[in-house]
Amino acid sequence: MTSFIHDTLGQRVILDAGNAPEHLRAELERLECSNVMLIASEFESDLAAQVMGETDTALNWDEVRQHVPVENVQRARSAAAEANIDVLVSVGGGSTTGLAKAIALTTGLPIIAVPTTYAGSEATRMWGMTEDRTKSTGLDDRVLPKTVIYDSTLTLTLPVELSVASGFNGLAHCIDSMWASNTDPIAQAMALEGIRALARGLPQVVTDPKDLSGRDQCLYGAYLSAVSFASAGSGLHHKICHVLGGTFDLPHAQTHATVLPHVLAFNAPSVPEIARRISQALDNGAPSDEPAPAASSALEKLREATNAPRALRDFGMPETGIAEAVERIMGVVPKDNPTPVTEENLKNMLHDAWSGETPGGKNE
Repeated sequence: MTSFIHDTLGQRVILDAGNAPEHLRAELERLECSNVMLIASEFESDLAAQVMGETDTALNWDEVRQHVPVENVQRARSAAAEANIDVLVSVGGGSTTGLAKAIALTTGLPIIAVPTTYAGSEATRMWGMTEDRTKSTGLDDRVLPKTVIYDSTLTLTLPVELSVASGFNGLAHCIDSMWASNTDPIAQAMALEGIRALARGLPQVVTDPKDLSGRDQCLYGAYLSAVSFASAGSGLHHKICHVLGGTFDLPHAQTHATVLPHVLAFNAPSVPEIARRISQALDNGAPSDEPAPAASSALEKLREATNAPRALRDFGMPETGIAEAVERIMGVVPKDNPTPVTEENLKNMLHDAWSGETPGGKNE
């Protein structure tokens, strides 16, 4: 056990299927807030109405876009000020939570987050915004939601393929947390439990999309993935995906799901003990004498079982953009990444992810 400092974020977390409206009313009363800005995309409007129940809103805001464009944030901040809002309620995925965070960043308004995906943004103090094809991120206590209300019934309308992509986004938080610059034993323990929960829950969602037990597992895993990530910080995987998403406007969850196996195959050989623990978490404790290949194999089995995304080109990434992506990523690569990153091995990794090649095939 090495010495470490671990910060625990202060937040109320509620997981209770079918009772989001009651919990929301109780939290608004606890926080002594009443002038609600409801943030939910047009697609999520029915779910948002379900969550709000009989609770009134002062402002409904449905202008939600992935990667949180700065111009959208400015309009939302102005609208919140004009309506004298005293609390933000976000109902939706990472983009919705991200917009609420961007508003809170300058206003200090409290957030009650009601997630409908497994993005995990609700459990971190990281914000992100995009301007001129560049995504900027930062850490600020003001953007951490005061309360998170998990209600698995709200995920039932999330299509299976999006559930899988979102769940793999959660796995990416966990795996990146195992070797990020600020990781510690507590963050790693939460990350490994998050991997176990998501590896159990995602196949259940695929097999029986109406079964709430699998969706509860995924929400539990998503929360753990985000809390571990909040402590450990952003590793190579997230640096890559933030560049790809912001530069090429790629879908967030699918990008993370596609890139993750390639980063795992790239880093695992340099940290065999971490690879062993990841492998066992993914594969229910199965032992292996070759931990790096075992970790990649276990993740590949999960990809096959869930039909997870495989190629960035399927989501609009141009092959001609790889060179620009390499240049941008090289400027943000963590200096302590387990495997040294060069322009050549990064280009190979991105091309494999773009084309859907077997992870690690050209980086060995």
